[in-house]
Amino acid sequence: MKLLRYGSPGQERPGLLDAQGRVRDLSALVDDIAGDVITPAGLERLRGIDIDTLPLVDGTPQHDLRVGPCVGRVGKFICIGLNYADHAAESGLPVPTEPVVFAKWTSAICGPDDDVQIPRGSVKTDWEVELGVVIGQGGRYIEEADAMQHVAGYCVVNDVSEREWQLERGTQWDKGKGCDTFGPIGPWLVTADEVADPQQLNLWLEVDGRRFQNGNTRTMVFNVAQIVSYLSKFMSLQPGDIISTGTPPGVGLGQKPPLYLKPGQTMRLGIEGLGVQTQKTVAA
Repeated sequence: MKLLRYGSPGQERPGLLDAQGRVRDLSALVDDIAGDVITPAGLERLRGIDIDTLPLVDGTPQHDLRVGPCVGRVGKFICIGLNYADHAAESGLPVPTEPVVFAKWTSAICGPDDDVQIPRGSVKTDWEVELGVVIGQGGRYIEEADAMQHVAGYCVVNDVSEREWQLERGTQWDKGKGCDTFGPIGPWLVTADEVADPQQLNLWLEVDGRRFQNGNTRTMVFNVAQIVSYLSKFMSLQPGDIISTGTPPGVGLGQKPPLYLKPGQTMRLGIEGLGVQTQKTVAA
């Protein structure tokens, strides 16, 4: 299934994308794409629905129908840094021996096509296409062999980053990662049964039509199962938590000379089978 949330910011309704690319309304059956709805039992209930009986929503998603963040009421937005060896190299940092963990604040979350704000005073706002993993079954101390049973599905994430604030303003990455609009997610939560192998997905990003990132999740240093298991040693994972798994090379920081975003530009990014995002940059 491809689950989504549509409508005005803060007033999104739950929906499902049918085989014809139309949105079907789920609000008579669930209150949101969140919490218990995306547990294994919740997803099984949704799979039992006759999609053709669901009301059609007017408009074409991502055209004249706004698509919001694909998961609601996110508890944790956890990110893995330097998880592609060639991205670590372009950043001038060693390949990590354990996952590098940091957080994006949930207030950074926005829809896949919403404007991305360049923060006041920023001169090094950057882009990062990433595979997002959405937790469906919570847990702690999850064995790697069992980790994939805890995954509800996958989505596209743009881990927008302010490099000066991330790398030059103290030792914590978080302040450069969690600005408002720095976490577009979606358009869809694609359930795990529709993704044959999350470690064989092409992902890419363009700025103003120029392709900068072109990678594949098979080159991750730590795979999805390893990441889920590792994180669960340090925190309980809960339904609706999002894990952003790192970016391939081609970020602005790695260009020679470095190249950063300015208001008035357009980012377009996507992951094979998971959809496409398009964001315009604006001044905050």
